[in-house]
Amino acid sequence: MPWIQTLEALLHHTIEVCIILMELIGVCVMVVTAINCFIRWLRKDMEIGLRLAQGIALALEFKLGGEVLRTVIVRDWAELGILGAIIVLRGLLTLLIHWEIRNERKAIAEHRAAKIAEHRAEMEAAARRGESAAHHGAESEKPRDMRFS
Repeated sequence: MPWIQTLEALLHHTIEVCIILMELIGVCVMVVTAINCFIRWLRKDMEIGLRLAQGIALALEFKLGGEVLRTVIVRDWAELGILGAIIVLRGLLTLLIHWEIRNERKAIAEHRAAKIAEHRAEMEAAARRGESAAHHGAESEKPRDMRFS
């Protein structure tokens, strides 16, 4: 049955192309993320760590997808073992990066909340100073008793 061999060869080549595309997309995501984060770093953006971690996580997802596709065409147990180890390592890296993303988001939210609280305290202090000055100024603008001038 030569047509089965032809279909198997077609599947094999299609999967190899898909693997290369997945790897290429992962690399492109990583490069674009690195350039974007470098520009943000120059602008002193405080969310650079979060953006970088998100980009790395996305790139790793594409790379991991390529490795999973590779399992379809693997024929040897030794190669499958190496591939399994790579998948486990990339999976662990992805979990670690997602943990880092969650912590970075939490730190950013806490930082923003602190900035908002600081701004509110400044506004309240300014309002109190303004009321005090207005109150103090109102006393000085009272009509004077002409007898004591």
